[in-house]
Amino acid sequence: MRNQQKQPPMVAPVTGRFAPSPTGPLHFGTLLAALGSYLFAKSSGGRWLLRIEDIDRPRTIPGAADALLTLLERLGFEWDGEVIYQSHRCDRYQQILEQLQADQQVFPCSCTRRDILASAPQVGEEGPVYPGTCRDGAYGERLERAIRLRVPDEEISYYDGILGLQSQNLEKEVGDFVLHRVDGLFAYQLAVVVDDIDAGVTQVVRGADLLSSTPRQIYLYRCLKVVPPDYFHLPLAFGRNGKKLSKRNGRIGLVDVENGVEMLWQALVFLGQSPTEELRDATPAELLCWGRENFQAKAIPMENRQIEF
Repeated sequence: MRNQQKQPPMVAPVTGRFAPSPTGPLHFGTLLAALGSYLFAKSSGGRWLLRIEDIDRPRTIPGAADALLTLLERLGFEWDGEVIYQSHRCDRYQQILEQLQADQQVFPCSCTRRDILASAPQVGEEGPVYPGTCRDGAYGERLERAIRLRVPDEEISYYDGILGLQSQNLEKEVGDFVLHRVDGLFAYQLAVVVDDIDAGVTQVVRGADLLSSTPRQIYLYRCLKVVPPDYFHLPLAFGRNGKKLSKRNGRIGLVDVENGVEMLWQALVFLGQSPTEELRDATPAELLCWGRENFQAKAIPMENRQIEF
């Protein structure tokens, strides 16, 4: 009888994604998230999906999504499958919300922001911690209701692929959080989790400004009995004024066709990679190809840093 060697287990390729909000033109901070998520997924032979997070309609700028997609194509990015728009998925979010309601994991809340500010015993990273006022029944007189997810008094811990072990007590540091807003819109935390589940996303690479959202999303995965993806939070780029580079900084750090290669080169350097000076004269496709073939995840720094343009 021949000895049979045990075959190593098959490892499914990762599925990553880039999920920008169409609230303005592409800037360096968003490019870091695009490039980082692209390199993590593509360097390992995985899929890279693209989703437009336009669920917050009041903040969405007409034409911004189309402009962003066109620019990403001009910069050499190629994504797998069709682009998903959150604004087209409200029926799905409602279905999941009703599932959570049937499981008695959510409750209606009539509190205004002023009510919460007046009654919150402590303040967390994102403002006053919701004290559970309406857990046992809507307390205030306001007829409109938000829907909140009931959270436990326990540590939600996970390992971030860049920043290491992370932990947060949801009840003490955040409180029961909103899934459906009082204005009738679905909240980011619900939409992003449902979208990632339905798309089969196994790897989330994004900026460290979303680090504090991750425990809420992991707990929501638990409520839905789904294994959460792996998380990697990239360092943030700050300007001379010490503030995070974003659309609010005017034209500082904006990315366009003319400066695209230089911005991609700068983004690779910012993420701890080592592109040569000669690559500053490459095409966007050549620069991304170099990034895929030479990507070193361990080289990504943990610290936020200042960058000047």
